[in-house]
Amino acid sequence: MFKMYRVHVYHAPVEDKPGGTAGRLKALAEAGVHLEYVHSERAEGKPGQGDLFVAPRQVKAEFDLMKKAGFHEVQEPIVMRFQGDDTTGLGGRVTMEWEKAGINLHGLMMSVIDGKFVGFAQFDHADDANKAAQLLAELGTKG
Repeated sequence: MFKMYRVHVYHAPVEDKPGGTAGRLKALAEAGVHLEYVHSERAEGKPGQGDLFVAPRQVKAEFDLMKKAGFHEVQEPIVMRFQGDDTTGLGGRVTMEWEKAGINLHGLMMSVIDGKFVGFAQFDHADDANKAAQLLAELGTKG
């Protein structure tokens, strides 16, 4: 059985230099924000700039702290967290089902620790994210 839910993603620009991301993350930690998702990358077409995307636990108080720290919620990409028990070939089965349904991933990260997996999938459209969640649920009921 799998769990899947959308996470609220916040963005802030960072300088593309050592410590650019660390400074932003430190400010969030000092404010008491617990993050479950962190993604940083260089900003396309903006030399010297980067983008930091983070998601706090799904707690309203932390959403407010994000705004106070200079982050703003973004609607794209749509990030879904999914988790469950790990089995051999799970990543391939999940992504194959999504491929068969015509879902194009914006990005994907999966990790396994102590027999459990957690993943974050990025989608370009809410319809794709919803379809992916339904397929994951169906795959989870198949065993």
